Amino acid sequence: MKNWFSNNNGELPPFVHNRRLRRIMFFIALLVIYGIVISSLYNLIVAAVLVVISVAGLIYTIVMMNEISSDTNRYITDLSYRIHRGEQEALLEMPIGVMVTNGDGLVEWTNPYLMNYFKDDNVLGKKIDDIDHDLQQLIMKYEESNEFHTVTWRDHKFTMLIQKEYNSMYLMDITKYANIQERYESEQISVGQIFLDNYDEITQSMTDQEISNLSNYVTNELATWSQKYGMYLKQIDDDHFFLLAYAKSLTAIENDKFNILDVVRETTSKQNFPLTLSIGIAYGEDDLNSLADQAQSNLDLALGRGGDQVVVKSLDGTARFYGGKTNPMEKRTRVRARMISQALNELMNASDQVFVQGHTRPDMDALGACLGIRRIAQMNNKKCWIVLDKEKVHSDIQRLLEAAKKYPEISDSIITPSEAMEKATDSSLLIMVDHSKPSISISEELYQKMAERVIIIDHHRRGEEFPENPMLVYIEPYASSTCELITEMFEYQPHEEEPINRIEATAMLTGIFIDTQSFSMRTGTRTFDAASYLRSAGADSTEMQQLMKENIDNYLQRNHLISMVEFFHKDMAMIVGEEDRVYDPVTAAQACDSLLTMSGVDASFIITKRSDGQVGVSARSTGSINVQIIMERMGGGGHLSSGATQIEGKSIADVKQLLLESIKYIDDNE
Repeated sequence: MKNWFSNNNGELPPFVHNRRLRRIMFFIALLVIYGIVISSLYNLIVAAVLVVISVAGLIYTIVMMNEISSDTNRYITDLSYRIHRGEQEALLEMPIGVMVTNGDGLVEWTNPYLMNYFKDDNVLGKKIDDIDHDLQQLIMKYEESNEFHTVTWRDHKFTMLIQKEYNSMYLMDITKYANIQERYESEQISVGQIFLDNYDEITQSMTDQEISNLSNYVTNELATWSQKYGMYLKQIDDDHFFLLAYAKSLTAIENDKFNILDVVRETTSKQNFPLTLSIGIAYGEDDLNSLADQAQSNLDLALGRGGDQVVVKSLDGTARFYGGKTNPMEKRTRVRARMISQALNELMNASDQVFVQGHTRPDMDALGACLGIRRIAQMNNKKCWIVLDKEKVHSDIQRLLEAAKKYPEISDSIITPSEAMEKATDSSLLIMVDHSKPSISISEELYQKMAERVIIIDHHRRGEEFPENPMLVYIEPYASSTCELITEMFEYQPHEEEPINRIEATAMLTGIFIDTQSFSMRTGTRTFDAASYLRSAGADSTEMQQLMKENIDNYLQRNHLISMVEFFHKDMAMIVGEEDRVYDPVTAAQACDSLLTMSGVDASFIITKRSDGQVGVSARSTGSINVQIIMERMGGGGHLSSGATQIEGKSIADVKQLLLESIKYIDDNE
C-alpha cells in the first residue's frame, strides 16, 4: 500500500502534485465513505462487500491517476527537451545570421550561417572592428534603433536588427528578393514624346534635298541615342517621335543630362539650320494611357517654357527639367498669332463680358497688356473690365492711372477685385496676362470662380503651377513682353471700331521698352514691328519718359542698394538688403538690372525685405546663365535671363544661404 502512495524515493505519487487530479481523488473518496456509512446503517454484509469493492476501486483509481500523471510529466519533459533542442538547432541551422557580443564589443558567439560571410573562421573573442570594419560601421549606425533596416554588406543585401540591450545582432540575407525588386523597378515603363520645336519654320526656306538631309540627320541621331540606352523610338510625323524606355534607361539618360539636346542643336547650328528638341517623359504608372497623357502634358510644359528642354515627371511627382540653356528662338511667321487672335475673338463673342487681370503688383507690361485686351474686347463689341488693386501699385502705374482719367471709357473699366467678384457670371471670360500662375494673380478668388473659362496670354516660361483646363493658352517665351504678343493681334481684329488710342499705345510701348531694358535684351524683329505699330498708333515718347520717371526716394534707395553689392562665384554679383528695412520690389529689380551693366557681371541677384513680410529675390543675367532654373529651385520662376521668387517665414540671411545652395546645386548638375 505504501508503494501506491509514494515512489521508491519516498516521495508522494505524481498525481498528488496535480491539483485537479487531487480534487477528483478527494471527491471520489468522500463518495465512497458516504456510501459505506449509509450501507452500514441498513445491512452490514452489504456494507462489508461495498468496503471491499471501494478499496479495490480506490486502489485502481490511484494506480490509473499515477500512470496518467507520469505519462503527462514524461510528455512535458520530452516536449521541453525537443523544444530546447529545436531552439539550439534553429540557432545553428536557420538561414539568419546571429551574433552575440559582450559589453566590450567582443564576439562571444555567432551561428554557422553568419560565419560563412567572414573570411576569418576564428572570430570568437575578437572585436567586430578588427574582423570587419564595414560591419562595425553599420552596427554603430543602427545600434540605437530597434527597427529593421535594409543594409548592404559584402556585396549582399541584408535586413538588419540590432538589440542593444541583449548585445545581439540579426542579419537576414535578402539579396535574391532585393534583386527581384530592383529588376522590377528598373523595368518599369516610361513613355516619351519628342518634338522638333522649329522644324516647320526652318524647312520653309529649304530645298527638298536639304529637308531630306536634315530629317535623316535628326532621325539617325535620335535612333543612335535610343539604341545606346536600349530604348524604343518610333517616328510619328516629320517633327514628332514616340519613345518607350525602361526606368533604368531613363535613369541613365538623366545622368547624361539629355546630352542629345546639345548634340542636335550645336550640329544643326553649324549648318545654319538651328533645330532644337523638346521632350516630355512620364513614368511611375501601370496604365499606359495615363502615361501617354502625362507625357504629352510634360511635352506641352517643355514647349510652354520655350522648348530646347526636357520635362520628366510622374503623374503625382515633381517635374525635373533638363536643358533650357538657350533663349527661345523667335518665330518669324505670325501664323500662330493669327490663329490665337481668331480663337480669342470667338471666345469673346461667346461670352457676356470679359475680365482681364495681371499679376500682383503689376508692372507696365501687365497693365499695358490689360489695356490692349480691353481694346480688343471693344473691337468685338464686348464689355471688358480691368481688375486692379489700386492700393498696391508702383509709382509708374499710379502715373498711368492718372493719365487714363482723361479717357473715361478706360478709367470706368478699372474695377477692384471685390467688384469683379460681384459682376462675374457663369458666361463671363477671364483673361490672365503676363503670368500663368493663379497664385500670383491680382485676384486668385476671381480665378477660382471662373476656372472653367480662363485664357492665358504670357511671355514667361511656363512653370509647374498652371490652370487645369484653360480654354486658350498663348505662351511665347521668345517674345519680349506680353504687350508685344497682344499688339500683333490688333491686325486680325474687326476694324469697325476706332483703332487703339494714344494712352493705350503709350502704355503698351512703355511695357515693351521696360521689359527689353530699352530694346537691349530679348528683342527680335517682331519686337520692333510691334513697337513700330504702336508708335504709328500714337505712342508718345515724351509721355513714356514721364511714366518711367522715378521719385527721389526710389532713386536714392536704388543707389543705396547698389552700394552694397558683393561679388562672388566668378561672374556673379549679389545685393543683400538689411533685415529691418523694407524696399520697393520694383526699385530692387531696377538695382538688380543695373548690376548687369558692370564689367565682368553675367548674373546678378538681389535679396530684400518686402512690405508684406516676405523676402523677395530678383535675378537677372545676360543670357549665359539660366537664372530661371535657380529661381524655380527656390519656388519662383521667370525667364532664362530674368527671374524672381518670394519666400515667407525666413530671414534675409537664411534666404541668402538658400540662394547660394541653389546656385551650387545647379552648377554641380550642369
